[in-house]
Amino acid sequence: MWFSTKPMTIPSPEEALAGRAAAMPVAEWHFVNDRPLKGPYPEGAETIYFGLGCFWGAERLFWRLPGVFVTAVGYQGGSTPNPTYEEVCSGGTGHAEVVMVVYDPAEIGLETLLKTFWEEHDPTQGMRQGNDVGTQYRSAIYTTTSAQAAVAEESKANYARALKARGLGAVTTEIAPAKPFYFAETYHQQYLAKNPAGYCGLQGTGVSCPIGTGVAAAS
Repeated sequence: MWFSTKPMTIPSPEEALAGRAAAMPVAEWHFVNDRPLKGPYPEGAETIYFGLGCFWGAERLFWRLPGVFVTAVGYQGGSTPNPTYEEVCSGGTGHAEVVMVVYDPAEIGLETLLKTFWEEHDPTQGMRQGNDVGTQYRSAIYTTTSAQAAVAEESKANYARALKARGLGAVTTEIAPAKPFYFAETYHQQYLAKNPAGYCGLQGTGVSCPIGTGVAAAS
């Protein structure tokens, strides 16, 4: 929701909330596919993190894709260790709401994941997605390999051209190496599987992303 008093800039590490040393308690198993949220993951699996607004609907997009081993929601990109949801929503942590996607690159290409990411939200909105306003709703891709970063940057450039051709604004998506990922509270995990009528504010631009569907490059 719109709160005019929320900060629209990411706090520096010195300005960010202190957080805590203890990790957030979280369920051991994925509610939908009964796979381990925190691992171990299969040999050869890769991990990437996507921020595209409220993470409830975003996570559902990815757990449905064949070749995705497991998903989880959490907080990343900021400075506060082990934040709570309320702290993230305050804008004082610098974190984005993200989806962790663990996938088998032999079964699903990184390009397929990126195509889903780009087409299912509006990456031109800065610190918001629709009526969801705040730094935690920014568009972001956090990578774990140099190969992922290269493919993500190329896809961003391609999609930016497609959006410009349709008269839409500049892409504001942040692409950066992944910082520590902090699991969100258990009730957020696979939220829309537990609450099928729950809120999902995602809305794409209607512009197709010109990207292939090949397997991900090796790191």
